[in-house]
Amino acid sequence: MINDKTRGRKSPLFFDNNTMLDKKLIESLIAERIDELNNGLYLVDLRISPTNVIHVELDKLKGGVSVHDCVSVSRNIEHNLDREKADFELHVSSAGLDKPIRHINQFAKNVGRSFKVQSLQGDNFEAELVKMADDNLIFKKREQKREENKKKKVWVEEIIELPFNQVKDAKIVISFK
Repeated sequence: MINDKTRGRKSPLFFDNNTMLDKKLIESLIAERIDELNNGLYLVDLRISPTNVIHVELDKLKGGVSVHDCVSVSRNIEHNLDREKADFELHVSSAGLDKPIRHINQFAKNVGRSFKVQSLQGDNFEAELVKMADDNLIFKKREQKREENKKKKVWVEEIIELPFNQVKDAKIVISFK
């Protein structure tokens, strides 16, 4: 009969990855390479899982993130972390159009595009980002509404000003018009 208290204790430990990676170090390695490239690249998101899977998302102020940009940042991280101390998996990519906006520079880059926005107050709307004033986002919402006592609908425009820090979720509306 097997004793439940000792069960599994004699099984070998194949993989011990208790060493967590230093997020500040990885951020500094990313910033170092971004500064060297000096092409408008910036960090959108950095996540490190408990199993040391590193996810880096990049974007550019103008234009798209190139494969060269991703490879360059990836190599700087790879070459400066010691796999003997902590093994890791690394993913470096551009911030995709299908992902939520997480950095104010992403809004600045996409002035003139439509967004689906949810504010921290719970308001949901779809509107065009017409401009930015400091950290305030200025949207123009346009919808058809029926006038009182008339059958015909008219276009009504509303300007919505929302501070960046009050945005809970925002995604670019992809249109194929």
